[in-house]
Amino acid sequence: MSIEPASIILIAIFLLIAFPVHEFAHAAVAYMQGDATAKLLGRMTLNPIVHFDPLGGMMTIITVLIGGFLFGWAKPTPINPANFRDRRNGELIVSLAGPASNLLMAVLGAVVIRILIALQTPVPGLLGTALYLFVVFNVALAIFNLIPIPPLDGSALLYRILSPRQAWTVRPILAQYGFFILIAFILLLSRPLSSVIYGVANILVGF
Repeated sequence: MSIEPASIILIAIFLLIAFPVHEFAHAAVAYMQGDATAKLLGRMTLNPIVHFDPLGGMMTIITVLIGGFLFGWAKPTPINPANFRDRRNGELIVSLAGPASNLLMAVLGAVVIRILIALQTPVPGLLGTALYLFVVFNVALAIFNLIPIPPLDGSALLYRILSPRQAWTVRPILAQYGFFILIAFILLLSRPLSSVIYGVANILVGF
C-alpha cells in the first residue's frame, strides 16, 4: 500500500507539532497557576517524544491512513488542581490552554497563507498542502477538544458552568462512561463536525 504525501504531513503535524504544543500549553499554564506537577515530571517541554502516547499515536496513524474522521491523542498532562492559586477557575484555565494553543497555531498558519497569497508568492504544491492542513487540523484539535465530554478539555467548562452539587453528581458518571459517549458522538456527528472545522479553517485562510 502506497502512502500519500498528505498522509505523512498529517501524521507529522499531529505527532510532532499539534499534540506536543497542546500538552505543553497545559503544563505551562498549570505551572503559572501554581502546580509544578507536570514540570517535575518532565512534561513542560515541546519534545514530542515526551508527550507521545503509544495507543493514541497508533490510532492517529491508523485513522489518517484509512481516512474518515481522524482520531488520536497524546499522553495526558498530569495536573493537581489542589495546587492551583485559583481554586474555582484554575482547572478551567489550564484545560482551555490546550485548545487555545491549537487555535493560535491555526491563526499563525493562516496568516502565513494570506501573506503568501497577497504577495503572489509561488508556493510548491506540497508546501501549500502542508500549510493548509496545518491550519485545518489545528482548528480540528481546538474545536474537538472543546466538546464537553471527558476526557476532552471541554469537560472542565461543563463542570464550571454546573453548580458544585451538579458537577459533583455528574463528574463520576462522565468519568466512567465519557469515552463511550465520545465514540458515539464521533460516529453520529463526525460529518457535521468536519464541516464546521473546514468552514472555520477556510474563513481563517480567506478561501
